[in-house]
Amino acid sequence: MIEHISLPVSNFAQAKEFYLAALEPLGYKLNMDFEGAAGFMEGGHTSFWIVEKPEIINIHVAFLAKNKDAVHMFYDAAMKAGATDHGAPGPRKEYSPDYYAAFVLDRDDHNIEAVCYGEAAA
Repeated sequence: MIEHISLPVSNFAQAKEFYLAALEPLGYKLNMDFEGAAGFMEGGHTSFWIVEKPEIINIHVAFLAKNKDAVHMFYDAAMKAGATDHGAPGPRKEYSPDYYAAFVLDRDDHNIEAVCYGEAAA
């Protein structure tokens, strides 16, 4: 299991605003907030961090959603918060028969995904 991940961001204030909005439908709340770093908690665990860095290397982060509705709410919230579409909500059978996901690019062009599987994707 991964305990936490830190995502490098170029503009901390903008990134914090973006992730507050985009991750809310997935149950994440801002839990720790320092100068240039913020931790987001879901399910009693601070597992996702943003950290301001001078250089950015783009990465992909996939968040598990409870169901298809949460995938759609993530996508809508992220787009409203300034994301770029990178794959609207829908099935991704090329990954798995029961894979349902949405993809956005944040302001640093990180590929951020919300996904659900199985019964939640039905």
